[in-house]
Amino acid sequence: MTGSVRTTAVIGSALILGGLLALGLVWGGSYFKGAAEVWQQSSRSVTVRGLAEREVTADMVLWPLNYTVNANSLSDLEQQLSSNEQLIRQFLDARGFDMGNVSVTPPRITDQFSNMYGGERPDERYRAEATLLLRTDNVSGVIEAVPQATALVRQGVLLSPSYEYRTEFLFTGLDAIKPEMIAEATADARNAAQQFAEDSGSGVGGIRQATQGYFSIEDLDSYTPQIKRIRVVTTVDYSLEE
Repeated sequence: MTGSVRTTAVIGSALILGGLLALGLVWGGSYFKGAAEVWQQSSRSVTVRGLAEREVTADMVLWPLNYTVNANSLSDLEQQLSSNEQLIRQFLDARGFDMGNVSVTPPRITDQFSNMYGGERPDERYRAEATLLLRTDNVSGVIEAVPQATALVRQGVLLSPSYEYRTEFLFTGLDAIKPEMIAEATADARNAAQQFAEDSGSGVGGIRQATQGYFSIEDLDSYTPQIKRIRVVTTVDYSLEE
């Protein structure tokens, strides 16, 4: 009799434990299913890039006129430097440039006799280079005046342009157009996301993360350095919806 009671008690306990286990599995399965759905939903996204480009005209120009003189005495060298500077200033003033926008670098003087390592001596002992720099927003005036600089050569000014002394065209109005270009790049990115969503049977949700690239300003080409191409790329992560 006692054994029968114990057997019944064991069976009852097993049934209770089994029921609790079954309930736990059902609840646990529902929980994990819900978690999986949340995880799957959170992982549904697309990362795209948007591009905005514009062509603008330079609004500032740096025009360096580098010149060289030679002499056998330092006093003659200084006189020639002063004469060349005055001729260049007159050339620019005659073309309507503001002389307040002109600056001159200190001359770089070389004793050519001291740098000789054999061979014939040059005719003049001293050589000097100086640069007169015009900084102006009169871009069209500089473009017109550059080919006319040969008039200085006819007056005896030895212009010696190089890569170090080259005319630079600049665009300084970037801050004014930045907001519009960022908006254009973002709109371009959303269009790309929309196309991807349509192809995958989804809808485009909100922005999860966005990164703005840097703005680049480059010459349109080597023949028209006064025309600039501005470019910016944004990277945007959009969520996708069913």
